[in-house]
Parts: sequence; C-alpha cells; structure tokens
Amino acid sequence: MSERKKRTVILGLVFLFFLLLAYVENTSFFVYIRESFTNPPLAVVLVFIHNVLVISLIILSMAFYVEVVLNFMPKRKIEYVVLQNPNVFAVVFTVMILVISIFRASTLMKGGVDVGTLVLVILISAPNALVEGYGIFQAIRNTLSKSLTTRSLAIIYFIFFLAAVVEVGFIQVLLWISAR
Repeated sequence: MSERKKRTVILGLVFLFFLLLAYVENTSFFVYIRESFTNPPLAVVLVFIHNVLVISLIILSMAFYVEVVLNFMPKRKIEYVVLQNPNVFAVVFTVMILVISIFRASTLMKGGVDVGTLVLVILISAPNALVEGYGIFQAIRNTLSKSLTTRSLAIIYFIFFLAAVVEVGFIQVLLWISAR
C-alpha cells in the first residue's frame, strides 16, 4: 500500500475516533448547556468550544472524503463531481446543517418540534444561521477545494466565535420570551 493510501486510512481512523468523542461531547453538551445560560459569558465559551469541535469534525470528514476520492476511487468523472463543484456541495451541506439545527433548537425549547414555535425560532435564529452558515460554507468549500490554510482556519474559528456570541444572545431572547 502506498504512503498516501496509508495516510488516508489513518485519517479515516482518526475521524472515527473523533466522531465517537463528538458523540460523547454532544450528549453531555445538551445535558449541561441549559444551566450554563444563567451565566452568558460561560455560555459563550461553551458554545464556542462546541462549535469549534463541530466545525473541526466537519473539516476532518471533508478532508477524509477528499483523500478517499483522490487515493481510492477510479479516475472517472462521476467520482470527482463533488471535488469539481465544491461551492454547490458546500451550499447544499450548509443548508442541511442549518435546517437540522433549527429543528434541534425548536426541540430544546418545547421537547419536540412545535410548528407554532418553529416559525419564531426561524425568525429569531436567522442572524445566527447566517453567521454559522457562512462559516460552515467556508470550511467545506476550502476543504473540498484543498485550499484550507492556517489563516483561513483562523478566520473560520473567529466566525464561529461571533456565532457563539450571537447564539447566546438568541437563547437569552428565547428565554426572555418563554418566561413571559
């Protein structure tokens, strides 16, 4: 097996390991996050760390996908569709993540998806969705086009810091509205 294929296999194993760790983190995050919102600065730090872990896992998974395509797939056009159209795939994947996040926020508020509050969640979360969506798009596009640099990664993480601030503000507004 060539060195590049070995590196791809190791990257896949690292991805699986961090996917397992992300499951544990995600489970504990949603158990303890409600209590942390009584202290907004702590909530910003926790949400930022969660966002960094999530976007890092997305970048790792996209990097693994790129390596699998380049090292294990036949050199036909169909296998390279995603790599040749990173903007289209990044938009589709970003929209999918945002829709799931909106449903998750609605679930956290009412214990299930409530159509009545779903519209309110979508309206209030729009600024956060735009910030996070832009960060997700940049991360996926840069990874698929193999143009992810330390500078672009720092910018992506900064975008997610801003998103954490906006998200904590969003939750504070939701808590204020639900207390009325």
